[in-house]
Amino acid sequence: MAILDSRRRAGRPATALGPLVLAALAAAGTAGAEEPRKTTEPSVLAEPGEVTQVVDAFDDYDDFDLNLSLGYQYTTRSAKIRRESHLLQDSFSTGGYVTDSMNVAEYSQATSRLNTRAEVGVYKDIALVLRMPIILSDERKLAGLEGSTGQQSLVLAGAPGEQLFRLPFKSPTRSGVEYFAVGLEFGIFNQYRDSSKPTWVVGFEGRFDVSEPMHACSDTADGLNQLGPQRKCADPSDINRNGVSGEMAEPAIGGRSLEGNFSGGREPGVSRGVTGLEAHTFISKRVKYIEPYGGFRALFEFPTEASDYGRTDLKGSLVNHPPLQGSLIFGMMVIPWEVRDQFQRFTIDFRFTGAYRSEGRDYSELFDALGSSDARSLRMPQFAEFQQNPACETDLNDPSCLEDPSVVNPNSQRVYFTGLTDVQQHGIYTFSTEMTWQAGEYVKFNVGGGYTLVQSHIVAFDQACNPDFDDNRFKAGPCRTSSSTTVGGVSATGIPNPNYRAAINTPGRRFLVDDSGGFDVWINATVMF
Repeated sequence: MAILDSRRRAGRPATALGPLVLAALAAAGTAGAEEPRKTTEPSVLAEPGEVTQVVDAFDDYDDFDLNLSLGYQYTTRSAKIRRESHLLQDSFSTGGYVTDSMNVAEYSQATSRLNTRAEVGVYKDIALVLRMPIILSDERKLAGLEGSTGQQSLVLAGAPGEQLFRLPFKSPTRSGVEYFAVGLEFGIFNQYRDSSKPTWVVGFEGRFDVSEPMHACSDTADGLNQLGPQRKCADPSDINRNGVSGEMAEPAIGGRSLEGNFSGGREPGVSRGVTGLEAHTFISKRVKYIEPYGGFRALFEFPTEASDYGRTDLKGSLVNHPPLQGSLIFGMMVIPWEVRDQFQRFTIDFRFTGAYRSEGRDYSELFDALGSSDARSLRMPQFAEFQQNPACETDLNDPSCLEDPSVVNPNSQRVYFTGLTDVQQHGIYTFSTEMTWQAGEYVKFNVGGGYTLVQSHIVAFDQACNPDFDDNRFKAGPCRTSSSTTVGGVSATGIPNPNYRAAINTPGRRFLVDDSGGFDVWINATVMF
């Protein structure tokens, strides 16, 4: 766009050479932002696309920048929950053959989120970014899938005579602050300062858990049991989900005293119970009316003490950390219209994001349903360690020692099931489009939408043994094999994983997520000072 002569902008009459001068300026104006601006010229819009835009301070004509944004985002997710099943024919089942042909449930989730953001210029191409997503409502449901409601005793079977949960299932509606984020953005290169280089931005962000972590809950009390009504959000140690902690309930089951501590109900919570560190980098280069870009984003999460992750952080655990996620982003911004001397612009952004989410302990689609289950196979604790069988202390060839050289250590930590499960690694692919209208120097609006496709993956991926510790057969528990070359005829293959639950983790009983996808739509308004 042509930059008008400052005398003409001030209203002075043009000379006879005015038309020729204006024509020359118009011809020169095609270079736009690639030309250095003279101090006598008025300021114009000189910003890259949204993805590489950094507010700054102490610039040539702008000592301070502050952007305040408020947006609304609506997200829907759906998936089909299936379960592996052993074929009963001897010719197949002896080899551990499994098939994932059992339909379990249709999962749906709807989330309304308020996105608040503040960007403060610190210096040239350096900005401080503050964000606080607020979840207005998060609703999750499980419904029958192709007749599974009538076969619940089969597709949701636990130990003999058990059903893990019941369909339909509804989680409580969650709301609150998702996290509070503080970040820094650095503009390493800026095309509008040096036209020979692209615009390159590097940023870091810390995400801090400031609200109640999520706890496994059901929306309605699920009937009565021998000790009274069941709680919606029971503590993991509340075996019967009736407000009685495990320290009290277990002696009661054995016929001893019912005296003990009572555990109150918990809140559903809304945050992930982690501290996150996010790093990203993007690079773009405008060429006339398009600005292609690409970048990378990585997210690392570390559990907080207030979350249920601490209950699973044990020696035998194969996976006791949240998943890591890395994303590749490619896109192109199209600028069909702009008036730079009036700070007006309309852009359309087309983007593809491919993410890899590693194996990790996570809040799966079955988090609430399994975590609030009253099935004894899930509610009863495991023990964190095994110890030498007392019979082995006097005679390693004692029949009892030969049969079972290690036994449960009753003094070790009791490990209760929280609903967090080992989720298999998988890919996440998102196609999105966003339109931005900058109405003037001080305000702009964004509206967009996207479709996300999630690769099929197992959500109960734990294994029975941790092979990293295979040097002590007296702590191996069931993780052992017979061998004629070892004393006592037994060699260790690892130590037991206390997070393992045979009812959901044994191959042939595991749950998996299939045909998972969803939509996002959002709208944002930004004021710029």
